[in-house]
Amino acid sequence: MAVNPNFNDALFLHPSDTPGTNLVSDKLIGTENYGVWNRAMLIALRAKNNIGFIDGTCKRSNAGSPTAQQWEMCNALVLSWIINTVSKDIFRGIVYATEAYVVWSDLKEQFDKVNGSRIFALHREIGRLTQGDSTIFVYFCKLKQLWDEYSSLVTLPSGECATSRTYIEHDQHQRLLQFLMGLNESYLQIRSQILMMTPLPTVGQAFSIISQEESHRAMISVEAPVAVFFSHQSRRDPQQKEVLKCDYCNWNGHTRATCYRLNGYPPGHKMFKPQGKCVPQKTFMKNRRQQLDANAIE
Repeated sequence: MAVNPNFNDALFLHPSDTPGTNLVSDKLIGTENYGVWNRAMLIALRAKNNIGFIDGTCKRSNAGSPTAQQWEMCNALVLSWIINTVSKDIFRGIVYATEAYVVWSDLKEQFDKVNGSRIFALHREIGRLTQGDSTIFVYFCKLKQLWDEYSSLVTLPSGECATSRTYIEHDQHQRLLQFLMGLNESYLQIRSQILMMTPLPTVGQAFSIISQEESHRAMISVEAPVAVFFSHQSRRDPQQKEVLKCDYCNWNGHTRATCYRLNGYPPGHKMFKPQGKCVPQKTFMKNRRQQLDANAIE
């Protein structure tokens, strides 16, 4: 008898579910990235409603059961998704497996090595991380990634009891201090203002405040050169003329066309030396203009 499970059933197969699908972008290469890979795969498989095939809750159907073939198909599909997201070296060790649950358990046993060394390394990275040349957003994302990894390695108290709330509040204060300590010294003033707030903001609220400050500074740095330009323009005397300089005598105040040394001194000038009959000043200037116009036409 054909089986047609509804979409809430673990045995339901969507038309888009294919063996060649890569559920996560990063492949499992070993202990160093097992935690991130495991977390990403759990999210993807939960979205597919296939968690039961890796935690053992969706067990194999009996051979004579109407759902036996459907179970085999779903199990093979989940197994193929796991195989697609591991490195070639790991692939060779699981390619002959037949159950997704067994493969998932073996990978956990081999690579889930949570120990004090990694926790120590995370604490050291968090303490040493600074903003440097990064933007506030990039710096905060790096820090948050380390916090999230630490949380995945350590069992933190949860619940609504007073002890849990106190621990969560303490953890938020620690993250706030870690975030503020890594900021560049240019944010010293706003950092002091945040620390004087009562009550202290969460690290998310502090990130929002400092991001706004960063945006404000960026806007000022863009507007400043424009303001300086217009300030200089407004200070310039509108009546000021371009300084003239003669390329013949290298004196300022005139050009080659009106240079006395080149064209002769006018009558009345102390350097004027008449040749033959004295020419009146008005006649001299008229002749000079005619000469300049003729030179320009040539």
